[in-house]
Amino acid sequence: MSETSAARTLRTGPGRVLVAVYAVFALAATARGGFQLATKFHEAPLAYTLSLIAGVIYLVAAIGLARAGRTSRLVALVSCTIEAVGVLVVGAASVFWPAVFPDDTVWSNFGGGYLFIPLVLPALGLWWILRVHRMDRN
Repeated sequence: MSETSAARTLRTGPGRVLVAVYAVFALAATARGGFQLATKFHEAPLAYTLSLIAGVIYLVAAIGLARAGRTSRLVALVSCTIEAVGVLVVGAASVFWPAVFPDDTVWSNFGGGYLFIPLVLPALGLWWILRVHRMDRN
């Protein structure tokens, strides 16, 4: 499959939905984290910083999925992997050590405050990227 064909495939159907969801989460997490850091940093600096970092990771993933070239696909793959690890680590930490997170992050309680979409989203992103990569190799 050619680069153009692979890019077209990544951006169609579920790919479009993933890009849209990632873009919404990028905007929401970045805006929320930025606002909280600017106005309430002293209350929960770790939680607010993690929300801002999550927003940046969502943005990078959205751009990687939207651009869909080989390099962009690799960037999306890495960012989705970091996101998956982040939601699992922060989710577990927020359950086992809630005092560390006096306020929620996007990834707290495995994304429970966001209908667990942050837990499912990287799995879907990784599945889609790997699916298109397999199609590209055939």
